[in-house]
Amino acid sequence: MQYICDAPKGRTWFRIETEAEAAAESRLMRHAVEKHCLTAQQRARRSYAPGQGLERDIGLKSHIARTMPVFMTLRAEDGSGLATAMLPPGPRPSSDFTIIIVGPENADPYEDHSDAIEALARHVRIPLPRARCYPYAQR
Repeated sequence: MQYICDAPKGRTWFRIETEAEAAAESRLMRHAVEKHCLTAQQRARRSYAPGQGLERDIGLKSHIARTMPVFMTLRAEDGSGLATAMLPPGPRPSSDFTIIIVGPENADPYEDHSDAIEALARHVRIPLPRARCYPYAQR
């Protein structure tokens, strides 16, 4: 995992970078982030236009990093999982991308971690309001 930013109360945001990390996050948080990560990675892989010859896939890794959503995890000081976020590629603001932030078992992470989510929002410069990012909110 790659360090992203600190949040209040000793919490930290990390970027999920590998399939193994996504699988571990799904087990820890008891939700389907692994499935979403693999689907996004396959979609990004299919959109790649390879070069010619031996170097045909030389840009594949950077293409995937640029085009697939960014998956992040919020961790407590002891390493326990608190929230998982799916942000647009980059992460860059995008009006047509559905941002998702959930807690364990898809619970509402805003109840206990709104300050940590706000710290992430400031860091990535994307508003992350509950009404837009928590898919199970009462509308």
